[in-house]
Amino acid sequence: MTPAELLREVRRIELTTRELVRDLVAGDYTSTFRGRGVEFAEVREYLPGDDVRSIDWNVTARLGAPFVKRFHEERQLTLLLLVDVSASCGFGSAQRTRRQLAAEIAAVLALAATRHRDRVGAAFYSDRVEWFLPPKGGRAQALGLVSQVLQYQPEGRRTDFPAALQFLDPLLRRRAAVVVLSDFLDPEQWRGLDRLAWRHDVIAMQLTDPRERALPPVGLVTLWDPESGDWQVVDAGDPAVRERFAEERHAFDEALGRYTTQRGIDLLRLETDQPFGERLAAFFSRRELRRV
Repeated sequence: MTPAELLREVRRIELTTRELVRDLVAGDYTSTFRGRGVEFAEVREYLPGDDVRSIDWNVTARLGAPFVKRFHEERQLTLLLLVDVSASCGFGSAQRTRRQLAAEIAAVLALAATRHRDRVGAAFYSDRVEWFLPPKGGRAQALGLVSQVLQYQPEGRRTDFPAALQFLDPLLRRRAAVVVLSDFLDPEQWRGLDRLAWRHDVIAMQLTDPRERALPPVGLVTLWDPESGDWQVVDAGDPAVRERFAEERHAFDEALGRYTTQRGIDLLRLETDQPFGERLAAFFSRRELRRV
């Protein structure tokens, strides 16, 4: 992509997402992230009328009486976007690749954050942290992030989310809203989400493609794993093969859904062949309603 083409694509994304950004800023963005605008201060004994959601169950169990968490107000939220740039995220069989979809979602979230005077940062990861943008406010910060998602050429092909988190741990001392954009094909990433959720408000956005859910009936096809480099020939003309392929993918999605639900991590699936605006807005609305 030439600099002129990149500039046009960044501008196109900004224009096409403008209405959604405006709606989110005016509506659900403010309260969609758990703990927005607060920083942990201390625990104290529970008093009648306290919100039961603020009970610190670890301290309560240890002391044998209910205690609640208290917080200080903060003026800014930090939003961190963790973008999977491993080889599998370059795949796309429909309107766009997963990486292009990630760029559009990143644009919406980053522009909404900066319009709300929050700070936004990002880290691109494969089997290492490829690029890190420290959190900062402003439209230029948001558009620069989108530009990097579109043009960045990663060095690593595989995925190592724990290694990325090891790099980021010293930089994430304070609570933040963390959005992870990935296909989550590596189960090690699931455990990484769990680790993040101990301190931060985590949203997992699973980027999928229709060809990952259903093989077309085209006879013999060669499947290539872009991360491992492995090749496999399958007979897509065989209904049993197509059915098994679909069943395995369904089982994978169900397992990821159970894992995140059990750990209180919100999961949103977005497809490369579908518009994402309405689904993203509805997802934010559901999160906001749970906090009323």
